[in-house]
Amino acid sequence: MTRALGMTAGLGILILAGFAWGDSAAGWSAGNSDIGFWWSVIATFLTIAGVGTLIGTWLHTQPVED
Repeated sequence: MTRALGMTAGLGILILAGFAWGDSAAGWSAGNSDIGFWWSVIATFLTIAGVGTLIGTWLHTQPVED
């Protein structure tokens, strides 16, 4: 259950990152470099957080043998 919750959270964060990358691309294509830049910064942080969540969940929910 813990692994499923962690993976779901990681995927949710990556979905938010995808939306942020889309907003960044829209800002750049509309000629608003400031909006494009800051949305890319936000998207980068969200991507790092999402990947970190997935990797951390995978590593910390492995079965432990005594």
